[in-house]
Amino acid sequence: MPLLPVLAAQGLAVRSRARLLPEPEGARSGRAGRGPNLRLLILGDSSAAGVGAGTQAQALSGQLVARLGRHYAVQWRLEAATGRTTADALAALERVDGPIDMAVTALGVNDVTRGVSRTRFADRQAVLLDRLATMGARRIVVSGVPPMERFPALPQPLAWVLGRQAARLDGALAALASARPHVEHLHFDMPEDPALAASDGYHPSPRAYALWAEQISGALIDRSRRAS
Repeated sequence: MPLLPVLAAQGLAVRSRARLLPEPEGARSGRAGRGPNLRLLILGDSSAAGVGAGTQAQALSGQLVARLGRHYAVQWRLEAATGRTTADALAALERVDGPIDMAVTALGVNDVTRGVSRTRFADRQAVLLDRLATMGARRIVVSGVPPMERFPALPQPLAWVLGRQAARLDGALAALASARPHVEHLHFDMPEDPALAASDGYHPSPRAYALWAEQISGALIDRSRRAS
């Protein structure tokens, strides 16, 4: 409680200084690659939308599809927007036509900043994962909630407070995934390198998107091979 005035002031200062980066231009659906057919859905917030990259080809979707396209004929769709929470993603999913074979999610940061509790976050994520399964997703990779205490744009103690809550939500996400054989929780595993942050100090850079896409594609391909 004694920190609340400081956190509020820091939050307002971060918002006022923030450089609002746009979502990159480029296709948000398409076909790519050769091999067995694969219907892929990428669902999430501004990181899934590629904020911090110059084009969608440099962002998560483009880099992920390029890697999966070495093994599959990928029919893909990106459903992502800046500011999206898990509740927003659930609403957006109503507009997505199935069926799908694989899904990738990137959600949680906006749940943290909006003050969503661990319990409510877990409940909404559970509904989301089950809905993706009903759409036919046999394999789902949920990207872990990143350690927000490492975001260069966030000052202390705001970074510490948001980092603690991000860890709580990520723990709930990992527990949900462990209870579902078709779901894999991708722990945020990036080196501490300033080059991995975009110019706003808040979003990934193209280099970070490349590392992230490599981890996701590895998880999806490995799980597919084990399933077969």
